[in-house]
Amino acid sequence: MIRRNPSGHLPVVHDTAFVDPTAILCGKVIIEENVFIGPYAVIRADEVDDNGEMEAIVIGAHSNIQDGVVIHCKAGGGVNIGRGTSIAHRSIVHGPCTVGDSVFVGFNTVLFNCVVGSHSVIRHNSVVEGCEVPHSFYIPSTANIHSDADLATIERVTPDAADFSESVAQANHELVKGYKRIRNEF
Repeated sequence: MIRRNPSGHLPVVHDTAFVDPTAILCGKVIIEENVFIGPYAVIRADEVDDNGEMEAIVIGAHSNIQDGVVIHCKAGGGVNIGRGTSIAHRSIVHGPCTVGDSVFVGFNTVLFNCVVGSHSVIRHNSVVEGCEVPHSFYIPSTANIHSDADLATIERVTPDAADFSESVAQANHELVKGYKRIRNEF
């Protein structure tokens, strides 16, 4: 469902993107080319700052927002998801937040008020809040990262983790093509 927010903003979805009919896109949302938005995802840009303004939620080209993901912003803050990034099932990305290119965010992970560098992998059930994750970091499952000191214990992405991230992005890119092909069958 595509709907306007109270400020009058309407999502903009590129023709090549696929948005599942059960997903909700509301407000100042920009979906770039070949993006996959899975079932029951909610992407909502509707809160304004003290001046009545808001930044957009932008989902970069070739990214995938999987089933049940929630993306929202507080007080007019924005969310930028880079190109070729995977946000896995039931994750929450709450702005202000920037996620770089080719990032993998695992199941049930929460990102809030943070920056995640490109080519990073954040595994399942983790929390990243109030810090900046450098380029190519690997955050293991169930990690709680709340400061730069927490990041000091984190290692760089291994080739296996990078390959896994790429395979998830590629599989979801193929889903865009498949669902676009059968969209009139719903």
